[in-house]
Parts: sequence; structure tokens; C-alpha cells
Amino acid sequence: MMIRSARFIKGIRGTDDIVTDGRKQIAFVGRSNVGKSSLLNALTLQNELARVGKKPGKTTEINFYLINNEFYFVDLPGYGYARTSHDEREKIRKMILWYLTRSGVESLTVALAIDSVVGLTGFDREMIQVLTAGGIPFVVIANKIDKLKPVQWQLSALQNEIPEAEIIPFSTKTKQGVDALLERLYKKNPKVNPRIPNNS
Repeated sequence: MMIRSARFIKGIRGTDDIVTDGRKQIAFVGRSNVGKSSLLNALTLQNELARVGKKPGKTTEINFYLINNEFYFVDLPGYGYARTSHDEREKIRKMILWYLTRSGVESLTVALAIDSVVGLTGFDREMIQVLTAGGIPFVVIANKIDKLKPVQWQLSALQNEIPEAEIIPFSTKTKQGVDALLERLYKKNPKVNPRIPNNS
């Protein structure tokens, strides 16, 4: 899978025509401070495509990035940052669930980013349950794998905890897992063909 172009289109907080404009969507979800922005930048080879905030919990919109003029990477807000209010965290949680289950997007694949050092959180488990129940294809990104020692033992423990999930070891620092993740996301949504950009 080759990404030839990537650009930010818009951020939304609710119903918007972009959600149902017919393009395929690959959505990235994860708790605050899991490194989603750095992950998106690593995948697209653009250091500043997604803004990496100095403080977690800053993204409160659903951000759409057009890839190869053909489909979207969708960056969902990070969830669970302790310094935001309970109401704000719940608002973000509902926004994420709305997008995943009620927004009307027709072709969706989800990449759930987790912090491999921290392990699964309650939010991660909720997301897996929602995706599994909804029949939404997804992969789990074990981010920050460069910080794990020993790596294989901890990955095996994670796989045992969520045997139903496909797990991709990933590091935004070393770029480990970039090619593997792109290929898996393509295979999870085979109608997307990012090797042939649509320039119309």
C-alpha cells in the first residue's frame, strides 16, 4: 500500500455530509496520549499532517484527512484524559460512539491504538466490544513497542487477553510496523485501492 498524498480536509463535531460522501474511511481511535497524531504522521510520511499536542486531550473534533484523493484517514478524539471534566470526557465518548455506530458511514475500518506499555484500558475494551458487536473490521495497534522489554512475551500476553483481535506492533520512533499496518488496513477494507489515486 502506497500513500502518495495526504491532506487535512476538515474537523467535525457531529452530523456532516463528509461522513456519508461515499468515500471509504479508516478511523483511528485511542485514549489520550496514546500517540495517534504521531502515528498518522508516520503512516503518511508527513511530520506535521496531524498536530502533535504538547498536552493530551486537546483534540475534540473528528478530523478527516484525504488520502490519495480517494479515501479518508479519520482521527477520532482521544478519550479519557484525566484533566478534562467528566462531562467533557463523556461528550467525547458519545461522539466516538456516534461516529462508529450511528453516523451512517458505509465503508469503515478501525485502527484501535493502545499504549503497549500501559496495556489495555477500560476504554480499549469497550471499543473492542463495540467494534465486535457491530461487525466493524478492526486491527489493534500496539504503539510504543520500542519501550517494551521483553517485547515478545508482553505481546503474547496481550494477544492472549484479546484473542479475537489482530495486533500490529508499532513504533512511531523507529517506524516499526508502518508497512505492516498499511497493508493490514488495506486488506481489512479491500474496496480501497490507494495505489491508484483518483485525481478527479
